[in-house]
Order: sequence, then structure tokens, then C-alpha cells
Amino acid sequence: MKLFKKEKIYNKKVDLSKLVQEIVNYLQFDGWKVQSTSSTNKALIQANKGGILRTLIAANRSLNILIEQNEDSTKVSIGVGKWLENIAVTALESLLLSEIFLVIDVPEMLWNEVIENNLIKKIDEIVNLL
Repeated sequence: MKLFKKEKIYNKKVDLSKLVQEIVNYLQFDGWKVQSTSSTNKALIQANKGGILRTLIAANRSLNILIEQNEDSTKVSIGVGKWLENIAVTALESLLLSEIFLVIDVPEMLWNEVIENNLIKKIDEIVNLL
């Protein structure tokens, strides 16, 4: 795991569309605005939590979840990035050519650490069920 981005590799290939849908459902249930896009072996989920303080401080920031699959494993990367407008019409391949994670300030890092750790635990549960 890195300082600004968490990465976890699961030693199995899971159904990408089911994994994305389960993560999206979890985040939406928790009050996040969510958008996603995917290709054959990669998916990007962006989540943005509302609220007046979050809107004033970081209106264009999002929690980015990048899922990449190999023949026998699934890699999940979670970090903070820029909210991409119209993610559905932006080609996933072009998203992956640029860095989708941003360096953030210390107070936001602490908030994101809690969110990311909770999300990793939930993704662990989902992957174990798939």
C-alpha cells in the first residue's frame, strides 16, 4: 500500500461487472454520488460525497477505484482524484494514460484513510463472495 493510494491484489479473477456493481451499490447506499466505466479487463469507479463543507473545499475531488484484471488476479487501487465529467463517454484507455490519483493535504488524507480502509474491507467481503 502506498501513502496516497491503496492497492490490493486478489489472487483470483472475479466477474468484473459484478464486482463493479456491488461496489457501486455499496457506495450509493452510503450516500455517495457514483459514476463508472469499464472495458474488458479494467474498470474505473468514481465516488463523490456531498455536503456543504465538502462542496466548498473539494468540489472536483473524488474517490477513485481502479480495478484491473490479469489472467489469474484482480488488482484494486483506491485513492483521491479529480472528478471527471461525463466519465461514460470518456474512453477508459485514455483515463489510464494519465494519473487518476492526486496528492492531497494532510486533513483530507486522514479522512480518506478511514474511507479507504472501510472500502477495502467491503471489497474484501465482495471478492470473497464472488
